[in-house]
Amino acid sequence: MKGTVRLAEARALPWWRRPVTLLFLMAIAMPLSFATWSALLNNFVIEVADFDGSDIGWLHTVREIPGFLAIGVIAIIIFVHEQTLALVSLTLLGVATALTAQFPELGGILTITMLSSIGFHYYETVNQSLQLQWLPKDRAPQMLGLLLAAASGATLVAYVAIVMTWEAFDLSYNFVYMASGGLTLAIVAWCVFAFPRFEAPNPQIKKMVLRRRYWLYYALQFMSGARRQIFVVFAGFMMVERFGFEVHEVTALYLINLVANMIFAPLMGRAVFRFGERRTLAFEYIGLICVFLAYGGIYWFGWGVLVAAVLYVIDHIFFALALALKTYFQKIADPGDIAPTAAVAFTINHIAAVFLPALLGYLWLVSPTAVFLLASGMAGVSLMLALMIPRHPEPGNETVFAAVLPAPAE
Repeated sequence: MKGTVRLAEARALPWWRRPVTLLFLMAIAMPLSFATWSALLNNFVIEVADFDGSDIGWLHTVREIPGFLAIGVIAIIIFVHEQTLALVSLTLLGVATALTAQFPELGGILTITMLSSIGFHYYETVNQSLQLQWLPKDRAPQMLGLLLAAASGATLVAYVAIVMTWEAFDLSYNFVYMASGGLTLAIVAWCVFAFPRFEAPNPQIKKMVLRRRYWLYYALQFMSGARRQIFVVFAGFMMVERFGFEVHEVTALYLINLVANMIFAPLMGRAVFRFGERRTLAFEYIGLICVFLAYGGIYWFGWGVLVAAVLYVIDHIFFALALALKTYFQKIADPGDIAPTAAVAFTINHIAAVFLPALLGYLWLVSPTAVFLLASGMAGVSLMLALMIPRHPEPGNETVFAAVLPAPAE
């Protein structure tokens, strides 16, 4: 990195060396590896490693352990600048993705998944902190929507390439994993040499921060992590196990999700800005309740692949509204709390993720419907929590109860 630049002085730099540009490049680099890994994962583990429901549950439990340990970021940023840590984490993600197909057995897959996950989760923790520090509050919802759309666009390119070339050129898992990981590493190399180190105006607290007035944010993060695991682990697995989707068919479904994200993510950012976090999150959770109940209907009533595919896309669109959680925290947080609280929140988000996939993997063997009913209940709890967000959240007005039960400062 070429020198250090204060955030206020970064406006004088050429547009291609500014902080927002770096955020966009990192937003593109991450999904090139992670989304490709995810798109091939279910077919790879079923065809190459002969996974069943319990095996995939254990894999995702291992994958989420680094998320649970994301609180370790607080210790690392004492010695390593957040921007540097983000790029190192992306490097680890790229290398691990490139080597994934070299380990086609359960033990090897779990090991490389752990390394990949460390890169992914530590990057996501630090990236969330950098976004909230570098983006002004009045533009954050719209910019977060655009960043999500940029990530979707990068993934779109990868998915189109897989759909168009997987069968036509008889590609191997090894080639695709190597190519996607290599592209991530190339972008990281450019970011290292092209951008200076940016210094935000508010020094971040270098210790764990748990404040009682953030309790609602913590609770929403916990439920978000628990609920999301069911979608990430079992919705895609269902498409392969129950309906026999091939690699190019799974990727085509992901492709539809990406196009939807590119269209709707900026609109969702504007919706959060216009309607506020409470209304948009409530809308998301009501929609997820309906979607998860409908997933259960696939097994109750024998609904076909078209219904499952439509639900999968709708499900994915609803999850994009989670950016409202970020802006809610940005509005209520002390500026110096952003980095340590991002790490704490990421850990809280992954508490359930450490044990839920493995446990639900065994439940899946007995009743897939029960898994989706549980997810619907989780979405209902999230809805009740979201209704506790005030219309205009700010320090001292973190919940709708603040007027009668003001939260303590600590």
